[in-house]
This record gives sequence, C-alpha cells and structure tokens, in this order.
Amino acid sequence: MWRSSDFLKLWTGQTISELGSRITREGLPLTAVLVLGATPQQMGFLAATGAGAVLLFGLVAGVWADRVRRRPILIAMDLLRAGLLATIPAAAFAHRLTMGQLYAVIALTGICTVFFDVAYQSYLPSLVERDELLEGNGKLAQSSAVAEIAGPGLTGVLVQLITAPIAILFDALSFLVSAASVGMIRRPEPRPEPVPRQHLREETLAGIRFIFRHALLRPIACFSASAFFFWGFMGTLYVLYAIRELRLPPAALGVAIAMGGAGAMLGATVGPRVGRSLGLGWTFIAAMAVVVCSQSLIVLAHGPVAVATAFLMVQQLFGDSGFATFNIHEMALRQSVAPGPVLGRVNAAMQLMTRGIYPLGALAGGVLAQRIGLRATLATSIAGVALSTVWLIASPLRRVREIPN
Repeated sequence: MWRSSDFLKLWTGQTISELGSRITREGLPLTAVLVLGATPQQMGFLAATGAGAVLLFGLVAGVWADRVRRRPILIAMDLLRAGLLATIPAAAFAHRLTMGQLYAVIALTGICTVFFDVAYQSYLPSLVERDELLEGNGKLAQSSAVAEIAGPGLTGVLVQLITAPIAILFDALSFLVSAASVGMIRRPEPRPEPVPRQHLREETLAGIRFIFRHALLRPIACFSASAFFFWGFMGTLYVLYAIRELRLPPAALGVAIAMGGAGAMLGATVGPRVGRSLGLGWTFIAAMAVVVCSQSLIVLAHGPVAVATAFLMVQQLFGDSGFATFNIHEMALRQSVAPGPVLGRVNAAMQLMTRGIYPLGALAGGVLAQRIGLRATLATSIAGVALSTVWLIASPLRRVREIPN
C-alpha cells in the first residue's frame, strides 16, 4: 500500500479533509451553543437536519454510484462542500448568521456527504486489490484517527482565538485540498458494468434486498439500525452536556475528544490483529462491548473540570478504539461480499441503517432531554446500544473467523 502512489493520493487528501471535518463537527454545535444560544431541542433539530440527508438521498446516491464512475463524484462533492461551508464565516463576519443558515448549510453539506461517502466506499475496491481491502480501510481509518487527535484540540483553540464560525473556514479549505488530491489519481477507473435497466424502485431497493438476504450482513444491519437510533441521543446532547452540565470549557472538551483520536488510531492499527486472534464474529461483539462499557463513563462523569475531563478522556480512548475495530472489519466484509454492480447500493443501504436512522434518534433525544434531563437521556442511549448487541450475539456471525473472499 505504501508503494501505491494513487492510494497515497487518496489517503493524503482524506487525512487533510478529515482534519477539517473535525473542526466543523465540533465547530457547528459550538457555534449554535455559544454564538446563537441554541436550546436542547434546537440542537436535536440541528443534528437531525445534518443526518436526515441519508434518509432522503442515501438510496438514490447508491444507484448513481453504480451507474457512473465514482471519482468524478468525489471531486464534485468536495468542491460543493467547500463552497457551502465558506458561507458560515462570511455570514458571521457580516453579523448575519442565524440558526436558519446553520440548518440550511448542514442539510446541503449532508446531501453532498451522502453522495461522497457512498462513492468513496465503492471506489476503494477499484483502487486496491481485494486482499488489500482490510489494510486499505485500516489506513483510511488511521486518517480519521489522526484527525480525531488533532482536530478537536485545534478546534477548541481556534474557537477561543477566532470564534467558532471563522474556524469552519479551515474545513472549506480542506475540501479543496481533498478534491485536488483525488483529481491527481492516475489509475483508470473501470467503466461501471452494464446491467439491465429495471424499474427505479427495484434498482433503488436492490442494496437493501442484498443485505437482508445475506446471512452475515443482515445482523450487522439490524444492529446498526437499532444502535444508531440510540447513538443519535448521544450525538445531539454530548457537547451540550459537557458544556452545561459538566461545565467544561471548549478547550477542555477538545482535549477530551482528541483522546478519541488516539483510541481510533489504536483500533485501526491493532484491529486487524484482534480480528485474526478472536475471529471476525467475536471481534464485532468484543468491540461493541468495549464501546458500551466505555460510554457508561459519560453518565458517571462528575466533579471539578479536571476530573470530569478525565472521565471523558478515558471514555473517548476506549470507545473509539472499539468503534474503529468494528468499522474496518464491517467495511472490508461489505466490500468483499457485495458484487461490484450492486456495491454502491449496498453501501448506501448500510448508510441508511446507520446515518439514516441517526436523525430519528437525534430528534427523540432532544425531546427526551427536555423532559427527563441530559444525564438521564444519555443513560437511556447507552442502555439502548447495549441491548442492540443482541443482534450480533444471536447471529451466525459469531461462528465466522475470516472475511469471505
């Protein structure tokens, strides 16, 4: 993989883009909370708006990714996201920034991200050999880990120095770098295999049908749909909980979240070794057990800023390690068992089971927090994810040791 110049271009562009995206991931909620004084319900709507694009456009993106070459999609979506995000610092500089603009930008960039991610996950198998998929996904996960380490801390500093809206400009620039890197790839992308044209509904649902007819992908999809609903609670309320309930300053929150990057790097690096030791099925189960146990520390966090930050740092370290280990094996499994002509729609369908379900949980979490409080809602989230692992434990996955070829 180190000798593949084209893979290195993709990897470099994604590393820089991931770093910028971490700035926006933390910067947008901080903009809403610190600049615009958002309520828990508004935070829930903000998270749901960003993730709702998967519900509306995810399956359509899968059809598109299976019908045209995928590299031009990656470049176009990077350029569009750069332009959209640049409007936030521009509006802030003009003192015209509103929650309505945040909703609009996060919705439109969410649509672009759906098309990018589906094409991106489907493009990798045409860039590397099949037996390199696990390594390739591991290295791309390391990019996310590097961004997770550097991004939140950098965001906290930038927010305090130049304000949250202006910090988002760095993400817009990172998408331009990503577009240029993908544009420099020279390996020809194979033309999509011609397939008989079906009714649009049949084409759109082909990925979902493939997943639920596949003995290994079906339990992962069911687990994902259930778990991501409850993770929607967490994504909506985490920043709000840390700032208002634990009273962490943005810089301390950034340091805590940066530990998740160290955990993700650990998971991406040792994950393949764990998979060979435990076998594929038990790797999925063990990884989620680590995630659930570590997330329990969120609701246990208390005390002075240093103590509360330490709780969140440990949670981020172990939780993201387990999550990265799960993700690189799940992605490699999906890319190995799904045929090329339907891979885009399979990736889109799996996104529907994750990021598509997420906004429903985000909305529910925001409403529930208004009634029972932030800490109790986060505890409900963790319990729901724990129950979701039954889909993995009770499935044929636990008897599988290796990714099928």
